Amino acid sequence: MDFTSSYIIQLADNALILGHRDSEWTGHGPILEQDIAISNIALDLIGQARNFYQLACTLMNASTGGHITEDDLAYLRDAHEFKNCLLVEQPNGDWARTILRQFYFSSWQYLLYQALCQSRNPEMAAISEKSIKETYYHVKWSSEWVLRLGDGTEESHSRMIDAMYMLNPCIAELFTPADYEYEAAQTGMGILPETLEHAWFERVNKVLDGATLPELMRGKKTLPIISGKNGVHSEHLGLLLAEMQFLQRAYPGSNW
Repeated sequence: MDFTSSYIIQLADNALILGHRDSEWTGHGPILEQDIAISNIALDLIGQARNFYQLACTLMNASTGGHITEDDLAYLRDAHEFKNCLLVEQPNGDWARTILRQFYFSSWQYLLYQALCQSRNPEMAAISEKSIKETYYHVKWSSEWVLRLGDGTEESHSRMIDAMYMLNPCIAELFTPADYEYEAAQTGMGILPETLEHAWFERVNKVLDGATLPELMRGKKTLPIISGKNGVHSEHLGLLLAEMQFLQRAYPGSNW
């Protein structure tokens, strides 16, 4: 697989896996309004994933003469073939952990889409321009919840601290480029994720400060990095895929 397809598939995998995680809250949200909100965010993310998968399929089929579809990429790859970052595959846990995961990722994704609107690949730029409108809402919604929980009760504050303890080790990977990200940046199709680091920490720490939560330190790595971008995942992804891919693998070629 060439670097162009790898880069696009990474964008799709991130959106798909977090979209699936968010969808697990459907029918289980703390209140009806927020149940609907996170379900809509899940739909937004899966829609973004579909757009990127379709673009990747077009490029891959043009170069190989194959007939790969978006469903093949979503449902017929094993865990080591997925390129999503470790953050998005982490279990939902409680509402605080889900909110913080969404806030961290959406803040990063928003900055990424802003940059990719200038991509030399016109399809990539168009998808990013469309997606950034959705991602703006994801950032707004999740940041409001971070403030509400962090500066809320003693219990909600404690749960946010626990969520930070669980998720903070995944942050460094967001800004650690894989080889295909270097190559995509060199061609002007993509960008180096490290160029987003300063803005991300500035934005995120501003919200954390308002939520009376500890400030994040740039460059602080509390655990050795294993890179989901290179197919080295936590055990959580395999369990997620077993559920998400069951129908297509049990009944090949099924469609609605």
